[in-house]
Order: sequence, then C-alpha cells, then structure tokens
Amino acid sequence: MGTDHHPFTRLIDWSDCYALDRPDVRVLVQHGASQAPAAAEGTAYLDRGDLGSAMGEAAAVVTHGGPATIVQARESGRLPIAVARDPELREHVDDHQLRFVDRLDEAGLVRACSSYQQFCATVDKALAQPEDFRPREPPGGTTAAALRAGRLIDVLARPVAPHADRSQPPPPPDSELPEITAVVPTRDRPDLLRSTLKHIRGQDYPATVHTIVVFDGTEPDRSLASADGHRPVRVLANTAVPGLAGARNTGLLAARTELVAFCDDDDLWLPGKLRAQAAVLCAEPGTELVCCGIRVRYGGAESDRLLRRSSVSFTDLLRSRLTELHPSTFLLRRSALVDGCGGVDEEIPGGYGEDYELLLRLARRAPIRNVAEPLVRVLWHRRSHFGGRWQTISNALRWLLGAYPEFRLVPRGYARVAGQIAFAEAAAGRRGAALEWATAALRAHWGEPRAYLAAAVICGVSPGAVLRTLHKCGRGI
Repeated sequence: MGTDHHPFTRLIDWSDCYALDRPDVRVLVQHGASQAPAAAEGTAYLDRGDLGSAMGEAAAVVTHGGPATIVQARESGRLPIAVARDPELREHVDDHQLRFVDRLDEAGLVRACSSYQQFCATVDKALAQPEDFRPREPPGGTTAAALRAGRLIDVLARPVAPHADRSQPPPPPDSELPEITAVVPTRDRPDLLRSTLKHIRGQDYPATVHTIVVFDGTEPDRSLASADGHRPVRVLANTAVPGLAGARNTGLLAARTELVAFCDDDDLWLPGKLRAQAAVLCAEPGTELVCCGIRVRYGGAESDRLLRRSSVSFTDLLRSRLTELHPSTFLLRRSALVDGCGGVDEEIPGGYGEDYELLLRLARRAPIRNVAEPLVRVLWHRRSHFGGRWQTISNALRWLLGAYPEFRLVPRGYARVAGQIAFAEAAAGRRGAALEWATAALRAHWGEPRAYLAAAVICGVSPGAVLRTLHKCGRGI
C-alpha cells in the first residue's frame, strides 16, 4: 500500500472486505514504514523487507499506482492489479497516478481497477487464471519491461514534445501585460535585501509590479513599505511554518495578482526578466511556470548557467536537478498552486530542496517553460542558510526519494540524489552512512561523480574545499 506519505485506506478496506467474503483467501498487506492498524480477520500485515519474496509467492499482487512497487511486482513475476490514488478522495495532491496507471494499463503492464466491484472481479480472475497475470516478457526480460515502464513517466506531463524548440513569443503590447507580484522572503540580511528590492523596482516592465517582503523569524522592517502606485511594497511577517517554504506561502496567499514571481533576498533580477517571461505566459494559457537562466556570482567571479532548451518535462527533472531553474527565476500562475497542486511544501525536513520539489510537482501537471537568457544574478556565499547543515540536507534528500519513488525508474537521477546524500553524510562525519549511500549511487550509475567526492571526503578531503572549487565554476554538489 505504501502508506508512508499518502494514506490509502480505501484500498486497505477493499482488501479487508475481500478477505472477509472469501475465507479461503489469505491477504497480506505491506503497510510501509508507518504503524499498521488492527487487521481484519483474514488479513495480515507484512514487514516491508519481505515484500519482494511475498510477491513472488502470492497468487495475485495488488499495488497502488507507484512506479517502484509496480516494477517490483513485475520483477517478481506478477502482473500487478493496480489501483491509483484519487485526488478527488483526498488520497493524493493531483491526478498523476490515475493517468500513469491508465497508460500502463493500455500498454499491458498492469491491470487497472477503479471500483470495488472491478477490484473483486479482477482478483477473482487472477486466482482462477494465474497465467493471465504473469508478465509477457519483451526481448530483454524484466529489465527491459522496467525501462519501458520508466519511459512512460513522460505521460505525467501533458503530451507535448518536451524538448521542442519554441522560439521566444513576441512581447504583447504594453497595455496587455498583466500585473505581477514579487514575493521576497528574508531573514537577517538587510543590506542584500535592499539591493534586491532596488533591482525589482528597476525592472523595465510597464505594468505594476507589487512586492511582498516576508520576514521569517525576525521583526519586520516596516520602513521598507511603499505606497508607490507603480512599484508598491508590502511588508509582512511569516504566518505559516517557520522557514523559507512558509515565508513563500505567506506571500503567495497574500498576493492579489494571478502572476507571482519568487526572488530570494540575496539575488538580483536583471533587465528584461519580467518582460521575457510574461510574454510566454501571455502567449501560452496552458503554461503554469516560466524560468530563465542565471548568472552565478561567487567571490569575484561570474559564470552563466543557461539551459539550452525551451521546455522541461517531469522526466528531465528526475534525471537532473537542472540548477539553472533557480527559484529566483520562477514566474508562475498563482492558481496553479493555490487552486491546483498546493503551495510550497512545508513538511520537507529543514525546508531544504523545497524549490526542487515544487518544480517536480508542477512538471507533473504541465511542461515548464524556460527562457534561455541569464536574467537573474544569483549570489553564492558562505552566509547561505544551508551552509554546513549537512544532516538537514541528508534528511531532506532522503525524504525526497521517499516522496518520489519514480526516481527508482531513472537510474542516473536516483544515483545523483543518492550521491548528494553520501556527500552530506560524509561531510557530517557519518562514514558508515556515507559509504552505504555512495554504494547505492554507484550501483545505480557507476559514473556518478558525487559518490567519488563523498569517498574523497571520507578519506579526509575537506568538504568546504570541494564546494569552493565547484562554486568557482558556477556549480554545486
């Protein structure tokens, strides 16, 4: 059932009812890491470590719509009976599982069920005709089947060519450009904040740009507020969960415009940013998020990070973090979050990587558009909130792997995150955990460089020295 992050009592109730109606059938439920409820008569709960062997011994296997569980069932020689979580029943934040399972059903990789009656009929058929519920192996065996399932992750985005070369749309007339709200979270960086606000005010954007400065954990500086009709500034205190995610959500909910932009208090918008991005959103009503390139400044050096493509899919983001898609470049539709997939996640440990998680969530709904120009200057410095907080970084990345099991279907993407965890654990002095995660990274992809960097830190190389070298090249771990 995989109930660690998304409760799925509906499927558990179906299993319990099936067991009660058929006393000759034994039902095992693998409940995940959370505590299992009391089992109904005829139902038992299974330790997660025994899942693979139990699948191989079972007459039929029922799963939710998670890719990792589906692949594990197929590798165990069972064609899974899949029931996707339904967002209308508050079992998930969006409908990506429904679409994913439907496409797998069309491809013959699962048998999909959407009602209790269909569930019972399908399980009955699996027990009566077990050979019909064995995977039909394509050339290459179960590995090829898993890879084919992995490629179907693309259906989680809308059916457009993810790397289609789209030219920058012509800017609409000045009178048609919409108002925009800039949300700027801040904490104890007044000098940097004032420079950020100056660059927002200086945007060559003819429509009104509202700015909401959200103070997180510090007393708001009311002197920053301004009633300027063209560039008004509001000052608020974070009323959500303390941290960057809560501060962004406070500003997002307070915004009165449909288009909302994020900007960190140590980054600077360069001329033309809002014009270029707003042109895309005005021309494409189905687009929900537009990013752009960045100019990284570290010490006295600058380097441009540009993504040479105009569209980014969910699969692209599983393969790579795509650092170019920095949160200070985000211009998004407020309704996509507030009325759609939800705000910035406030449950990620320490708030680390909340921008990446938001990218993944939005890319499930629609491809992310990108303007391949460096329109934001990003300052990397030692005053970064996460500088040296290695255990927080490790905890957050492990949370991400649990929340997005699709990483298991993209070996390079899984290796990248596992390598980051290995480096963080090594920097925190936890050698055993670092070796474990470095090994997992190399098993997924032997060429993952973060695993080797983690090994170097285990052997005594300073993690700070590694990061400084990477930052000089405009790179991070």
